[in-house]
Amino acid sequence: MLYYLSYLSEYFGPFRLFDYITFRAGGAAATAFLIVAIFGGRFAAMLRSFNIRAAARYEGVLPEELLDKRKNSTPCMGGILLIGAVLLAVLSWSKWHASNGISWILMGGTLGFALIGFLDDFLKVFHQKRDGLPGKLKLLGQFLVGGIVVWLFWKNPELNKIMRGFYIPFIKQPFQISAWYLLPIFSVAIIIVGSANAVNLTDGKDGLASGCTIFCSLSYAVLTYLMGHQIFARYLDLPYISGIEEAVVFASALGGGCVGFLWHNCHPASMFMGDTGSLALGGAIGMLAVLSRQELLLALIGGVFVMEIVSVMLQVASFKLTGKRIFLCTPIHHHFERKGWNETQIVVRFWILSGIFALMALATLKLR
Repeated sequence: MLYYLSYLSEYFGPFRLFDYITFRAGGAAATAFLIVAIFGGRFAAMLRSFNIRAAARYEGVLPEELLDKRKNSTPCMGGILLIGAVLLAVLSWSKWHASNGISWILMGGTLGFALIGFLDDFLKVFHQKRDGLPGKLKLLGQFLVGGIVVWLFWKNPELNKIMRGFYIPFIKQPFQISAWYLLPIFSVAIIIVGSANAVNLTDGKDGLASGCTIFCSLSYAVLTYLMGHQIFARYLDLPYISGIEEAVVFASALGGGCVGFLWHNCHPASMFMGDTGSLALGGAIGMLAVLSRQELLLALIGGVFVMEIVSVMLQVASFKLTGKRIFLCTPIHHHFERKGWNETQIVVRFWILSGIFALMALATLKLR
């Protein structure tokens, strides 16, 4: 919306700044941050006044000495404010008329995952169902949203050729995917759904998921910026995608919103994002990975999220096959908790790892 002020630059020169992607990305990040940071306290108080608290997830799962009973009184569903701020920031700073509709697809997909998370949180809060929405139904909804997003990417005339290529780091030429696209759509949707659930599993400590998402979203902001610049894309052997710069605005708003949420979510948290926020954030990261054709690089950019979900998969597989557990408890942040790390140590150390993973992923661009 604010982009259209650039049309008035003939009358007021500084308005031409609104035509620059870097300025709009910074504006989106600042807008999302300010909305969440300023209104977060009041929103948390409102959630508390309506007694919006989830059923205790870890009772009977973790030992009593590791349970922080004070968190039972912390309101959840703060993801409503976080995702709302991100979407408002993107609407404010994007080009609404962009021909490829990237912004609209990303916002629609994020809203879809947020609605699934909201329904899950609603059942936990108002019906006191610890597990919320049944797992199969939740996965079905996620695959539906993820599949629609991939299909929209695939059918877009400007994205179709790029979507038919599978890009591998360090290899310049992409592998071409068959024209029979139902299987590729399903396989790519798995990446989006996996990302959503990985972030959801990581959201177990104050500030852990939001802090790690900042590094991921800003990494994809850099990647999509480079892919939207013909010279940079050619130099780095990245696929050039016309109009992908609108994803820079989206990724920046995502990072800015998480920084604002971290203001209220750092230990001790005044509110939790709930599945409304974590599923939406994870889905958004997955969509950015698919859009930029850097799905494999997501394993490095989102290294902490991969650690979390893989630890669960290994634990389940090991117990079913051998009857023994690899970790003391999963997701893996609970393993370190059982090892004696306190909450602040776990969160800050995982943030450090997330930053290192993000830098390593961006460094691969020069090694292509």
